[in-house]
Amino acid sequence: MNNQNFFQRNKTGIIVVIIAVVVIFWGVGSYNSFIRGGEQITAQWAQVENQYQRRFDLIPNVVNTVKGVAKQEQTVFTTIAEARTRYSGATSPDAKAQAASQLEAGLGRLLVIAEQYPVLQSSQAYRDLIVSLEGTENRISVERMKYNDLVRVFDTNVKTFPTSLIAKLFGVTERAYFDVPKEAQQVPAVNF
Repeated sequence: MNNQNFFQRNKTGIIVVIIAVVVIFWGVGSYNSFIRGGEQITAQWAQVENQYQRRFDLIPNVVNTVKGVAKQEQTVFTTIAEARTRYSGATSPDAKAQAASQLEAGLGRLLVIAEQYPVLQSSQAYRDLIVSLEGTENRISVERMKYNDLVRVFDTNVKTFPTSLIAKLFGVTERAYFDVPKEAQQVPAVNF
């Protein structure tokens, strides 16, 4: 009978303790999910960078091949070189994404120029480089999509209740999507 009286008298206290334990476990689980999500985003960004590096390794070969035929297109070559330099000096994913977008715009102009030179189009080395570059562009697109998907899930957890409470408590903030700037979305025009 003593045990029954003890539970009767402390029923509210026991319920409060149980609720507190559940809330603590939920909070720890939410915090850990933010940590896992952040690490997944970081790892996925590394995959995007791996593909960018592959592209950057191919581009000098494409540029040099085009240079041999299209010597008067120096401004495009300079733009591409400057974008590569900005990318290697960038310290944040946003800065790297912006530099990569500038490189894409220059690369688009380079490919338009290359189309204007039939001698270049007939070169097997050039065609092989372009096929490799196209494959790399597809890989970059897939990796960016995966990155943005992870960011979407992470940001949704940061913004939605009740996990937004844990996010605010621990200073977890939204991550930025990889967006292509408007100027990089326009088809380059090359006039001769």
